[in-house]
Amino acid sequence: MTLAELLTPGCVIAEMQSDERFPAIAELVAGLVASGSLPAALRSDALTALQAREEQRSTGIGGGIAIPHSFLAGLESVVAIFGRSSKGIDFSSDDRAPVHFVVLFLVPESQHTLHLQTLAAIAKILNSARTRSLLAEAADEAALFEILSPRTAAV
Repeated sequence: MTLAELLTPGCVIAEMQSDERFPAIAELVAGLVASGSLPAALRSDALTALQAREEQRSTGIGGGIAIPHSFLAGLESVVAIFGRSSKGIDFSSDDRAPVHFVVLFLVPESQHTLHLQTLAAIAKILNSARTRSLLAEAADEAALFEILSPRTAAV
């Protein structure tokens, strides 16, 4: 599995506007809806599920990375969106470092194995210092998507 298999070119944000965790999550969910990846009717449920997950423990995993995720009833397949923030987002990560790369994903409610596989695949690709450096330097959404593409980001 690759991160690009989860993303569509319209689900990459080169420069997020939010600088705090919950507004950033709302920005990413809005991006999923705008791209057509998430039905608008599921927006509110998605936000509620993601907020509940964040209140259990921040999905800021350290090293400038956050992976907000949740199960969502009514969803037919995994949806994901990647966002970059050059200024950084306060995600209440354990290391207190600002988050520069966020991958938000939602999984159909009954797909527990797929949830773990998706989380592992995302963590693996973003664990690469080289990949994070390339992502930080990318000029736009197309360049970001290319870096995350199957040719360069196999996991």
